[in-house]
Amino acid sequence: MVGKQDWQKYSSMSELEETVPYMLFEATKEQLQRLNEIQTDAQAIERRIKEWQKQQEACRKIAEIPGVGMLTATALVATMGEASSFKSGREFAAFVGLVPRQSGTGGKVKLLGISKRGDTYLRTLLIHGARAVMFKAKDKGAWGESLLQRRPANVGIVAMANKMARTAWAILAEGREYQKGYVSQVPA
Repeated sequence: MVGKQDWQKYSSMSELEETVPYMLFEATKEQLQRLNEIQTDAQAIERRIKEWQKQQEACRKIAEIPGVGMLTATALVATMGEASSFKSGREFAAFVGLVPRQSGTGGKVKLLGISKRGDTYLRTLLIHGARAVMFKAKDKGAWGESLLQRRPANVGIVAMANKMARTAWAILAEGREYQKGYVSQVPA
């Protein structure tokens, strides 16, 4: 059997072909061709998604949120549809599955883990985007910094994903642009 270091000593495919059995070599060549085709298809799909994102004003607005990239923005717009179909950002976050489950009796409510209901793909994208903001971004913001200091990392990440979902809803529902450090005013 040819090991990893053995592959490096071959300078050309013809030398490798002479060493490896013909059937194995041909099968490997076919699989490499398939991988190249898949990569080409994936690049074409990515180009189409980028074009669609550029055409959609909603995607462009949402993509300004830290942690929201091309895939997350398009998935948010596609999942949300019309933002007015949700009463609030919390309702949208609950739809995605980023709010705690609640259990209670006698007027006492106990908050449990996140519900994980809704669109798994979108929730995963939001959580990965939040993880990137919390651990890779130079400026997490005061809220993100304090959250990581007082809560476990994964709890903070899900809270950040929840905030991203609510922010996206607010931007689309109210037709605003993303403003860093924006604090909503609670009506009196």
